Amino acid sequence: MKRALLLFTVLVLGGSGAGAWQAGPFQDPDKTREALREALAEQRTAEARSSRLQAEAAQAANAADKTAREAAAVAAGIQQAEAGRAAALARISIVDGERATLRAQLGVEQEPLVRLTAALQQFSRRPLALSVLQPGSVKEMVYTRALLASAVPIVRARTAGLRSLLARSRQLRAEATQLAASLRDQTNNLTRRQQELAGIEARQQLASREAGGNAARESEHALALAEQARDLDSLVGALDRADQVGRRLAALSGPVLRPARPEDAELATAPPVAPGQTSAVGPSPAPYLLPVAGRTVAGFGAAEETGNSHGVTLAPQPGAEVVSPAAGRVVFAGPYRGYGRIVIIDHEGGWTSLITGLARLDIRVGDNLVGGSPLGVAGQGQPTISLELRRAGEPVNPLQYLR
Repeated sequence: MKRALLLFTVLVLGGSGAGAWQAGPFQDPDKTREALREALAEQRTAEARSSRLQAEAAQAANAADKTAREAAAVAAGIQQAEAGRAAALARISIVDGERATLRAQLGVEQEPLVRLTAALQQFSRRPLALSVLQPGSVKEMVYTRALLASAVPIVRARTAGLRSLLARSRQLRAEATQLAASLRDQTNNLTRRQQELAGIEARQQLASREAGGNAARESEHALALAEQARDLDSLVGALDRADQVGRRLAALSGPVLRPARPEDAELATAPPVAPGQTSAVGPSPAPYLLPVAGRTVAGFGAAEETGNSHGVTLAPQPGAEVVSPAAGRVVFAGPYRGYGRIVIIDHEGGWTSLITGLARLDIRVGDNLVGGSPLGVAGQGQPTISLELRRAGEPVNPLQYLR
């Protein structure tokens, strides 16, 4: 019975490393735990936003607004699934690290036990009849059995720590299996939500075909401005000036009939402007959120090759969903030299958001967005998404406006 117990112990020791997971994406345990905390926080935030948008979509009377909020709710669900997947990967990485450390400890502590078990196995193979026939062997056998009987309690006491490590190894193996199932569930949930969003976007495209002519002309105008712009700053300025002209034209009253008597004609006067006031800037867009979940790799004002950063740069997961940081109207959507595909959103009150680095765009110029509306996806490999927020054309730190 004792021999069987020892043989079972050796088998468990030898198999403790079987089925181990591959190393996770994190190598530093502290960074892994920090990434886990951030992923869980992002998951809770996305879940709350998805619930809020679903409630708003249910109460929306306008069909277009209802569809826009439904799409934003699904996009929030995608970001929730992405954060859940990131959390599962971080947990797997933590478990992998603990299992690797545990295997190293077991390797050290199992060596003397393996030698003892080998000796016991060799002793057990000696037939009892042969021991009786050899002179003095019976006395030696009785002595050896008595020695082993007194040694077994000591062996058990000294291997208590080893048994504890074995129990922890089995527990970690069970946790790894559960985490693998959780990762599969998060991945399936992500795929399902992406398919749901694709269906909503297809319906939106069909519904917006009537306005395709105006949108195409506006998009061509924006692309022409992009060709003329020297850099992103001048492009944003040109688009802002064009938008201001459009707003003024839209605010004008209809044509005035020619009066019967010329002396009755009156000159149109512009509204008075307060001293020192050049443009009206309203409150910041709220709620304002980051367009994608990810690690911050460059903050506002960070030194770059072209000067100080005008926004924040995030490193999301490959193919992550990118959403509108706030409600507004798309004034530019397309590729721009050196920045990949970019989106410029005009908000109320003289605020503008610029999102760069997208690999795919799911919106077009002229679209009216709600906060959280899907814009597109990040690229593969090691993508980066940058966000700039401008107030009356001047860059401001978007992080101070997050809600």
